[in-house]
Amino acid sequence: MSAEISAPTSKRRTPTVIRVLVLATFVVILNETIMINAIPRLMDDLHVTEVAAQWVSTAFMLTMAAIIPTTGWFLQRVTTRTAYAVAMGVFIAGTVLSALAPTFAVLLIGRIIQAGGTAVMMPLLMTTLMTVVAEQDRGKVMGNVTLAISVAPAMGPVISGLILQVEVPGIDSWRLLFVVMLPIAALVTWLGLRQLENVGEPEAGVLDIPSVLLAALGFGGLVFGLSKFHGDSYTTAVLIVAAGAALIIAFGLRQVRLQRTGTPLLDLRVLLVGTYAKALVLLSVAFLAMMGSMILLPLYLQNLRGLTPLETGLLVMPGGLAMGLLGPSVGKLFDKFGGRTLVIPGSIGIAVALAGFTQVSLTMPYWQLLALHILLMVSLAAAFTPVFTLGLGALPMNLYSHGSSMLGTLQQVAAAVGTALVVTVMSARSTSLIDAGTEPATAALDGMRLAFLVSAVLALIVIAMAVLLPNRSANPHGAHAPADEPEAPELVKS
Repeated sequence: MSAEISAPTSKRRTPTVIRVLVLATFVVILNETIMINAIPRLMDDLHVTEVAAQWVSTAFMLTMAAIIPTTGWFLQRVTTRTAYAVAMGVFIAGTVLSALAPTFAVLLIGRIIQAGGTAVMMPLLMTTLMTVVAEQDRGKVMGNVTLAISVAPAMGPVISGLILQVEVPGIDSWRLLFVVMLPIAALVTWLGLRQLENVGEPEAGVLDIPSVLLAALGFGGLVFGLSKFHGDSYTTAVLIVAAGAALIIAFGLRQVRLQRTGTPLLDLRVLLVGTYAKALVLLSVAFLAMMGSMILLPLYLQNLRGLTPLETGLLVMPGGLAMGLLGPSVGKLFDKFGGRTLVIPGSIGIAVALAGFTQVSLTMPYWQLLALHILLMVSLAAAFTPVFTLGLGALPMNLYSHGSSMLGTLQQVAAAVGTALVVTVMSARSTSLIDAGTEPATAALDGMRLAFLVSAVLALIVIAMAVLLPNRSANPHGAHAPADEPEAPELVKS
């Protein structure tokens, strides 16, 4: 999708194409976390361990991370309607397979297919937004986009908690999560194909297969290795992580070479833009911390406090709703006052909330848990919208799609790493204490506290990046790639 053929519109009203894409993106990204509350059910119904069961979420995020680097290339080669139809068609196919899955392995394959469709939607939405929305209106529109990108994952556990409470004879409760999603996804697909208009024209180009393989194997190896840091498998885990990191480095080097001689799968020159690079670090760490906490809370509330999935969903629902309702307001405040007024307090709130969760106990009042969760969600809302807008707004127009792909890739990798990290830390600590003679419930609680502490420490990086971010993006709309890059004229316009 060529960004230079459609200048941003000066209309104050959100374009229809953005409204359609936001709705579809909300539906597909909702599935990223909808299985979190179902993990205890999967452990019983499909006879898998806790570490294995959490892969229904980790595999989804990891697949997105592996595929999103290709979306910049893909969106340049097909029309908007074609990209939308492919994304939703693949997503629906994965949903059907997951609903019918006879074994855990088949369920995992269905989740991976679902993620393949989801991976296209977010870059499609972000790139289109930066193309058709005027700079002075981006904060307001990005606030609505936050609903899809940030609130959908937060609402996943809430919706799944409600659905899992329904009893249908002969059907495992977790299958209903996919059965309910099917007609909604089909309706959204039909509405989108009726109303969606093409933005841009397809361009010719060749997909660099080695880059695709390096990205998939590199990011996959990294996250898989992190998930092995438990029990007696530390040596194996270190080797897998090292191999994954080496493949990621090889991927980066290949992109640098392709920038000079051909078409890079992911143009790394976006990292030369300081504001974008800082925003990338902030968003990645924030998503890592958020997804880690979203894994830990259901385990704590259901396994240690004895709540049902419905009760768990209701407890976290106010925070998710607050995040969604604040998205548009935060966008308007950003347009008026700039980013620092929102991002710095938001980043501090994230750290404070995660630090508060390190004090969880078997008797902690539920109102305190509710207050901490609301603080976390509101703080994330205050940070996400301005940072998305500042980061992408700092890029020249011909790097919008690459910036969206890079952001989506690292965001999903960070979320997958966060999920694997907290489960690994929790499991390792709990196992160690149980082996030393500690009562299992006390050991599990101590493991969760340590995992929350790790997330809280990582949140300090979010604060540091927030302080370094500018109040406004300095890049004028439509600027070209950095002048100090001699190969800039050879960049594929995206």
